[in-house]
Order: sequence, then C-alpha cells, then structure tokens
Amino acid sequence: MDDQTRIEIEAAAFRRLRQHLLEDRPDAQNIDMMNLAGFCRNCLSRWYQEAANERGIEMDKEQGREAFYGMPFSEWKAKHQTEASAEAKEAFKKSHG
Repeated sequence: MDDQTRIEIEAAAFRRLRQHLLEDRPDAQNIDMMNLAGFCRNCLSRWYQEAANERGIEMDKEQGREAFYGMPFSEWKAKHQTEASAEAKEAFKKSHG
C-alpha cells in the first residue's frame, strides 16, 4: 500500500469514528468513555488541534472542539451531555486524578 492510500484510509476510519461518536452514539458520555477507554471526544478534538498546530495552523482548544464536534462545544454539551453519576466521577478521579 502506498503512503497516500494509507493516509486516505486512516482519514476515512477517523471520519467514521467521529460519525459514530457524534451521530450514532451521542448518548455515550465522555466521562464514561474516559473511565472505560482512557479517551473521549474531547481527547480526539485536542489531538485534532495538536495536529493542526504541528502543521502551522493556529487553532486553540475551543476551535479544535468546534472543528471536531461540528458546533460550539457549549451547544454539544447542552444537547447531549448529562450530569455524571457520583460513581462515574469517583472512577474518573481514581484513574485520572
């Protein structure tokens, strides 16, 4: 496989993961993803921002989130984020605190 084809396949897989997390499973809460897998949508948006910055594209945290979520993060939170349970918060504190 040549490099360009590999890059295109990786990009397609990323777009599919993004679609899955934003459209197919918006009910999966970020804190639960962090507790289970060690990453969440916010991590992906940060990695997107970092990749842009590494290529000389100025992008701050909020711009990275908006690029990933397809809307301002505050709008995403209002539509999809629920209050985390005490158990989820405690699990997060133990593993990421």
